[in-house]
Amino acid sequence: MHFREIRKAFLEFFKVRGHEIVESSSLIPKDDPTLLFTNAGMVQFKKLFLGEEKRPYKRAATAQKCMRAGGKHNDLENVGFTHRHHTYFEMLGNFSFGDYFKKEAILWAWELLTQVYKLNQENLYVSVYQEDDEAYGIWEREIGLPSHRIVRLGQESNFWTMGDTGPCGPCSEIYQDLGPEMGCGRPDCGPGCDCDRYLEVWNLVFTQFDRAADGTLTPLSHPNIDTGMGLERVCSVIQGVKSNFETDLFRPLIERIEDLAGTAYGLDKKKDSAFRVIADHARAISFLVADGVMPSNEGRGYVLRRVIRRSLRFGLNLGLKESFLWPVCQRVLEIMGEDYPELIKARDAIKGIVINEGKRFSYTLEYGMRVLEEYLQGLKDKGDKVIPGEMVFRLYDTYGLSADILEDVAREEGLSLDMEGYRSLMEAQRLRSQEAWKGGADYDVPSHLKDMISQGISTTFLGYETTLSKGVITHIFCKGEPVKEARTGEECEIILDRTPFYGEAGGQVGDKGRIVSPTGSFVVLDTKRYGQGLFVHLGKVEQGALCVAQEVEAEVFKEERERTRRHHTSTHLLHAALRYYLGEHVKQAGSLVSPNRLRFDFTHFSQVDQGLLREIERFVNDAILRNIPVNTHIMSKKEAMETGAMAIFEEKYGEVVRVVEIGDVSKELCGGTHVRSTGEIGLFKILNESGIASNVRRIEALAGDRALGYVHEQEDLIRSLTERLKVGANDLPKKLDSLIREQKELQKEIERLNQRLVSKSKEELLGGLREIKGIRVISRVVDANSPKQLRGMGDHLKAELKSGVIVLGAASDDKAMLLCNVTQDLVGKIKAGQIIQELSKVVGGSGGGRPDMAQGGGPKKESLGEAIQMAYGLIDKLLG
Repeated sequence: MHFREIRKAFLEFFKVRGHEIVESSSLIPKDDPTLLFTNAGMVQFKKLFLGEEKRPYKRAATAQKCMRAGGKHNDLENVGFTHRHHTYFEMLGNFSFGDYFKKEAILWAWELLTQVYKLNQENLYVSVYQEDDEAYGIWEREIGLPSHRIVRLGQESNFWTMGDTGPCGPCSEIYQDLGPEMGCGRPDCGPGCDCDRYLEVWNLVFTQFDRAADGTLTPLSHPNIDTGMGLERVCSVIQGVKSNFETDLFRPLIERIEDLAGTAYGLDKKKDSAFRVIADHARAISFLVADGVMPSNEGRGYVLRRVIRRSLRFGLNLGLKESFLWPVCQRVLEIMGEDYPELIKARDAIKGIVINEGKRFSYTLEYGMRVLEEYLQGLKDKGDKVIPGEMVFRLYDTYGLSADILEDVAREEGLSLDMEGYRSLMEAQRLRSQEAWKGGADYDVPSHLKDMISQGISTTFLGYETTLSKGVITHIFCKGEPVKEARTGEECEIILDRTPFYGEAGGQVGDKGRIVSPTGSFVVLDTKRYGQGLFVHLGKVEQGALCVAQEVEAEVFKEERERTRRHHTSTHLLHAALRYYLGEHVKQAGSLVSPNRLRFDFTHFSQVDQGLLREIERFVNDAILRNIPVNTHIMSKKEAMETGAMAIFEEKYGEVVRVVEIGDVSKELCGGTHVRSTGEIGLFKILNESGIASNVRRIEALAGDRALGYVHEQEDLIRSLTERLKVGANDLPKKLDSLIREQKELQKEIERLNQRLVSKSKEELLGGLREIKGIRVISRVVDANSPKQLRGMGDHLKAELKSGVIVLGAASDDKAMLLCNVTQDLVGKIKAGQIIQELSKVVGGSGGGRPDMAQGGGPKKESLGEAIQMAYGLIDKLLG
């Protein structure tokens, strides 16, 4: 059976038995900060198992994308060295949420394996938890398995837990006997043995207990079923091969690598490991990028970068250069794209990331590996077996070779790493960085507000509907201390029971404006939002006094708010345009929305060229011209995500969210202020695009009257240039090209004239030659306006003199310049640096250089002649 038929048969088998076929969730777990990646089929049903969510079905079956690299479940270091371990894999699973239990789960698993997949019953063994008599009885009585093919195992292997507390239960595993030739030969070899004979095919978890903190197990009123069977493993069994890498999931990838490397798989152990690493990692890379992960130095992005770099490192074992990885990933898309269309959509992103990361790392890798190989040879010569932590740290810190790459190399060479020493040095570096770092979060909660936040005190925000409202002062703080009254000139913080002022959040800056009471007025210079909605107005009392409990009128500076609204809606349109033109891998990585401009950071692997920027700008302006209504909806987060609203992954959202929808162009979770329709923006203009971090780009832009003002500035600049150059605007480029050519020609002419002057000066200078103790010496004041010109004169004289000492001085606008040249045959007798150090003191400065050439100078131009005359005596003295 082909892998696609195996998957289809699994899902159809459970569909006819009343299971909802649920689409695979993303590799990035949704609303689960405890996991780096989705690592099992049950992850998307976690809230169902915990009783925190209800769905319209009680039975489900999935073919789930999974990733085990980084975090608690990490198979990365084993990949390539076994025939079964993978970073990315696909898990087939059936689930029951308080519906059927052990009997049905066991009977159906057996039926599927033996009746549908036609596996030989005589080769199947099972394990059960040592205390699970119920499961043992079902296997023995219902299935009819003989007792010697049912093994009782302990808690470590056959009891599943979600954590220290919570749902848990025994499990039963089904094994395929691959034959004694794959075994260890021990008489007690059986399921659960560490050798390769008994391959675990399917794990059936019976979640029937709730574990308390003291370890007590309480039976669940509605026990659950959670099963998992790796597609890669079951394919190897059904297709009758000894390795997952020989299945039709991997064989096309191995063949592509064989073509690229010009060598066959299966001939050399070390090279075979490289084949397996590259084939496995190409799948992981492709699926991670398709699900929105970008290479970075932390979290999921760091895992992706490690996987790419590990592939490149193993590519060296096959003589492959960095460009090899994309053709292998391309083959992944050809194999899996039919089942996972997101791979095809992300094709350009996968290609760009793989190629760019390859270029970034290839030189570092090649050079670092040379350093490592030299070091390892020295280590072996001394008979040492451990690479010290200091060397591991140096190779990482200087050459970018991560510890996992070094572990792979060490394993190949029969060595180990001093990981404790390495971690100690890494921690010391982290602490140094922490001490040096002066940044931080957007802003910390001031200590005097923490109690209010913990008590749940909040402000009613009215700013979506109005920029003017009445409110009551509930608190005033001056210098962090609560006060009843604030007077003229005092800087303080005012909190109202309700406000039209937007507090800084989601990249949008806080509003400015004025708060007026019957007894005084307060100018708001900034507004902050803390906790779940405590708005704090920061500013200064303009006149009179404001008191706690006073009713006030709060008014936002309307013009600034309007500009901010235009810029905020523009960021949503820009985000949509970037995803349309660059791909769905584009995600917001940060933003700034202010009255004066917008800044939008986004994930992308390369510079956006001017042509594309023009198209992106046109996309936004087309949306503005269409005057699309901007609608907001309040709904549950779950409902918002189901409607396709985009969320910023790092942002924390409550259960109820606000969705900003701009027709068919954009739909995002957002708490900011926006225009009522896109036509209110007026005009959108991109200023520039740049890179700010690895795979993070930044666009700065203007909207509305700010964009128009920028256009006017550019027009004024062009008009000024046309007037000064006396040409039309269309002829400016041609005129500038002409002026640049003329300038270059003039520069060449100046150089030619300088050379003639130098030649003429050279003849005059040689005429003043003196001989001191058998050495020819020239010391003269010359006309030169720069150190460079002075050096040119010195070089000419040195070439002409062949042997001798040259001292030249020149006066520029603000200082005296000195130069000394000593020909190579004399540097053993006299040093240019010694001469310049002494002469520079005469002109009130300092100098130095090499034995054959030194420069110096000082501010006392009037002493230049004295210094030049002094050179003869100084040289005589230094020659002894």
